[in-house]
Amino acid sequence: MRVHACPVRFYYEKNELVTESDRYAICKQISYHLGNSLEADAVWDEVLTVRPATDPALREFLDICIASCRKHNWKPAAQTDVTVVSQKHGIAGMIDRVAEDGTFSIVRAAGAMPFGTYVSDRLRIAGIALCLEEMTGKEVAGGHVEYIPDGISRYHVVQPRDRRQLLTTLHKIRAIHRGEAPVHPLNAPCNRCKFKERCDESGGHRLSELL
Repeated sequence: MRVHACPVRFYYEKNELVTESDRYAICKQISYHLGNSLEADAVWDEVLTVRPATDPALREFLDICIASCRKHNWKPAAQTDVTVVSQKHGIAGMIDRVAEDGTFSIVRAAGAMPFGTYVSDRLRIAGIALCLEEMTGKEVAGGHVEYIPDGISRYHVVQPRDRRQLLTTLHKIRAIHRGEAPVHPLNAPCNRCKFKERCDESGGHRLSELL
């Protein structure tokens, strides 16, 4: 997902450890209870057991998430945290929740769009579908994205464009790991990037011209 957003940023931070946020940890813990009783105190205790240093002020965020999730019906998970792998494409991922009927979901700590799903979520669904198809030998049409803060689950049908974007992103990742310098994309999210100043100083040149 980071490479798709901006391969140059990934190049700069590819050796940095990526950790989940407190907000994601809260949403993830709530997801284990979807389809069953949602008891805020019990879930908060679980969050603190998993991440003892969680900011106490985020208890309000947990209450908001649970209040939103209580407004809708959810399928309980038959399995959680299921690892999927594609040997052919050299990728692996994790499904957050698998329902009894075999449908799967990924959990997001972000609010939902008015309609549809984010590009990054569509790519994750496409990647998981690719892995599942290789593992099961069956076609996978799509999957659910669960936006916990809004209590919304959206089903995304994997499109050919999703698969094309996924394959293009995988080619970029392999090129970067081979030592090739990525090209700065025109629509990169520069305004919220910690490397913005570094890129601005380069005048928008290729990374290979800076190193």
